[in-house]
Formats: sequence, C-alpha cells, structure tokens
Amino acid sequence: MSFDFKKEFKEYYLPKNKPEIVTIPPMNYIAVRGKGDPNQKGGEYQQALGVLYAIAYTLKMSYKSDYKIEGFFEYVVPPLEGFWWQEHVKGVGYSDKSSFCWISVIRLPDFVTKKDFEWAVLTATNKKKLDCSRAEFLTIDEGLCVQMMHLGAFDEEPKSVALMDAFLQENGYENDFSDERLHHEIYMSDARKVPPEKWKTVIRHPIK
Repeated sequence: MSFDFKKEFKEYYLPKNKPEIVTIPPMNYIAVRGKGDPNQKGGEYQQALGVLYAIAYTLKMSYKSDYKIEGFFEYVVPPLEGFWWQEHVKGVGYSDKSSFCWISVIRLPDFVTKKDFEWAVLTATNKKKLDCSRAEFLTIDEGLCVQMMHLGAFDEEPKSVALMDAFLQENGYENDFSDERLHHEIYMSDARKVPPEKWKTVIRHPIK
C-alpha cells in the first residue's frame, strides 16, 4: 500500500474544526510563486498548478523510469497547499483577490533531493511540453502555529480566522506574521468535484 502523508501525519493534515496549537517541522516542497486572483481562468495561478502537478507526478512515477531515487518508496501525492499574503496587509484581505501574492506548493517526500527535483523539472518539461523552470525546491520551517479545519467556501474563512484569533488571545499567544511566516492553507478537498459548502481547508497561522 502506498504511503499516504494525510493518514500518517494526521496532526498536520486532519486537525479538528476548532483551533489547536501545533509545532510544524521543516518540510521540503515543490513551489511556484506568483501574483493575482487564483480564480482567473487560465491565469497565473492555474498555470502554476499545472507545473506543480507535472513535477509531483514525474517524481511519484520515477520508479517506472530509468532514473532511480535513493530510498524511494511508493506514495500518494500530498495535497495542494498555498502560502498567501498581500502587500501592506496583516493576515489576508479576502475582498481583493487580485492583490494576492502566493507560493503554491506540494510537499516532497524526504528522500527527494535537490538533484532528484532538478531531474523531475527537466523530465516534466520535456514530456509534458510544459515549461516547468518556474518551480523551485523550497524548504519551509513553520515552527509554532495555530491551525484548524475550515469547513465551507474560501470566502467564509474569516469566521474560522476569528475563532483562531480569539483562541490565541485566551491562551496567551499572538499571531506572528512576517515576510517568512505567512497565512497557510492546505486543500483537503477537490474543488472540481466537491460543492463549496463541503470543502475542507486546513488554515494555519504562525504564532508566538
């Protein structure tokens, strides 16, 4: 059976729908940076997803190629994630999506090295006829955070964020946003197949 990060690390991917404190260790990701409304059809964000998945599945299926990754084991591609911010805005302002800056990411298994990543970028570019050169191998160390499972549409996230903020105040913590520590979302539902009212999104904020 393939290794499934969601099942093996439930504390990171399947929190309850109420706030909790968690310490996140450093993780490696395939990452693509960009700006603009994620809902724009054929826009920069949609293109970024194409690049992420092309590389992710090239690595996942690498064992069927001539390229061998040391320590490889079969696994389920982890869920799509995103780090979001806006210039001169603390947290996230949901009303103006065109001003979003984002780093869209998919987690990499620990056995994938920078060299393996570079092979996958080149292979995906050639096989898919898709320029994957925008992608980067990115290590993120989130550290101390508050998180919860948000149920429903993205535009309703402020309700969950308000719960998280109240929880922090009650327990002696505060948000700790910076250029390196960002609003983080993990998408546990396939938005193409599930109605918005049933979407599950992990919301995670850096704290101190």
